[in-house]
Amino acid sequence: MLTMLGRRFQRHPNNDRHRLTRWQQGLEDIRMTQFPAPSAPYDFDFLVVGSGFGGSVSACRLTEKGYSVAVMEMGRRWKPEDFPKTSWNTRRWVWRPGLKLFGFFNMRMFRHVMIICGNAVGGGSITYANTLLVPPDHVWDEGSWAGAADWKRDMPIHYAHAQRMLGVTDNKLMGRADIMLRNMADAAGVGHTFKPTRVAAFFPPEGEPGGKTYPDPYFGGEGPDRSTCIGCGGCMMGCKHNAKNSLDKNYLYFAEKRGAQVFEETQVVDVRPLGGKSDGADGYEVTTVRSTTWFRRQRRTFRVRNVVFSGSSLGTQELLFRLKQGGSLPNISDDLGNRVRTNAESILGVRFPGQDMSGGVAIGSSIYIDQHTHIEATRYPKGSDAMGLMTTLLVGGKPGWTRILLWLGVALRHPVQFLRMSNPVGFARQTLIFLVMQTIDASLRMRLKRPWYWPFAKVLCSEGDRIPTFIPQANAFTEKMAKAFGGTPMTTITEILFNVPFTAHCMGGCAIAATPEAGVIDPQNRVFNYKNLYVVDGSMLGANLGVNPSLTITALAERAMSFIPVRRSAVEVEVAA
Repeated sequence: MLTMLGRRFQRHPNNDRHRLTRWQQGLEDIRMTQFPAPSAPYDFDFLVVGSGFGGSVSACRLTEKGYSVAVMEMGRRWKPEDFPKTSWNTRRWVWRPGLKLFGFFNMRMFRHVMIICGNAVGGGSITYANTLLVPPDHVWDEGSWAGAADWKRDMPIHYAHAQRMLGVTDNKLMGRADIMLRNMADAAGVGHTFKPTRVAAFFPPEGEPGGKTYPDPYFGGEGPDRSTCIGCGGCMMGCKHNAKNSLDKNYLYFAEKRGAQVFEETQVVDVRPLGGKSDGADGYEVTTVRSTTWFRRQRRTFRVRNVVFSGSSLGTQELLFRLKQGGSLPNISDDLGNRVRTNAESILGVRFPGQDMSGGVAIGSSIYIDQHTHIEATRYPKGSDAMGLMTTLLVGGKPGWTRILLWLGVALRHPVQFLRMSNPVGFARQTLIFLVMQTIDASLRMRLKRPWYWPFAKVLCSEGDRIPTFIPQANAFTEKMAKAFGGTPMTTITEILFNVPFTAHCMGGCAIAATPEAGVIDPQNRVFNYKNLYVVDGSMLGANLGVNPSLTITALAERAMSFIPVRRSAVEVEVAA
């Protein structure tokens, strides 16, 4: 058995000294723990709910350790040739299965925030901007996870493994939008903060044009062939050129290669403890239905020893609320849904008629306009103008009804400019989008209840104080730079009319903490009050990162899986008995 595990390790693409140390520790865990092989009644050792950053990492590492794994994914599997050409193809872009829209991009409107997320095999990696940043060290001293573990000691090695698996590198394609942001930073006196983003893309060698296909460049030939980035700006529309390192090309790819079964278009609707033990010590019965049909739901049940919830922050919170309130998992911590964070974001920008800002990667560069406020240069590819329907002319004032009156006043005084900014045609080509994030902590609560406007069923709703929407220093920077460089300042219409921000970075709600009074899971990602139950996705984050969270979710998932021992074979169990 030990010889077999040793050979498996030597073949693994992520072979380095630290991986050897973890492998040796896994063998020690075999000797010191009683983690038996599954008996006949179990369909799988682990069932993972969701295939995003938490789910794909979990599936990869669990299959590596010898477990049988099922991955349940609501969304569809996508190939490069299947992605929509532009965002106007809503049937292939937007995920709304109830309306027969089967894309990968989802927008959910709440009272306090508009949340953007992804639904696909590979989770949000299919539609995210592949920006992977390490947050500042102080985040580990804040929020619910502060003091729960020695994070500053533990996390660097897990970040390193995440970066290696995702192929993280500095952006090498500086488009016009990036050059413009650098000029703006110089004009504002913060030019020293400008830097290319760290992204998960396969760039061509210097001096060579993009679009050339190479044998696997990341995993010693054991991964899929890849093509070099052509800088089309289409990362968030699904990479049609096989250059973005989405999860189906690394973690999930190797999980499936080792035997993990991915059930696409499948939604988990119930998770109940098996046997007479309500804490899940005997495993769980998991019920699923088809996510893309109205009537033939194809209801199925699976008997599994362990369950990993990785359905994104929103998805996991909603499912756990239903399981808690429905009586399937009633002992989930009452802290569920608390302290949901968004990186205190705002979407601004400058529109330059007659210029092309669409070239490059989706987020190519960034600056800091002060110690708390981070701005990233963001873009969509030419023709993908649908998001332009959500933007409008930026005006000053303060949040509330007075700002709406000011906005209407500007529309009356400058109708041509106002109409030009409201016209989505040309939006992607002409607009330098500012993704603004702050490290200032702010949070809201999520609850599952019957809202006044929809008494027929319980839905996920936001509560609490409003999170920051109007960021004065960012708005002032946008207006000043638009005037200086001949553009027109832009914001989102939800910010003007409803004081509601956009975010693609919903975090928390099932946070890591030392006790069930302060969070939902412990520092090893185990759900309090239950056995064999884990949460590994954005809902586990316990503080505001202030940067794109995907890399941190990946690194924390690596850490969570490091605590799972290598699976004992049936032969070993017999010998031990």
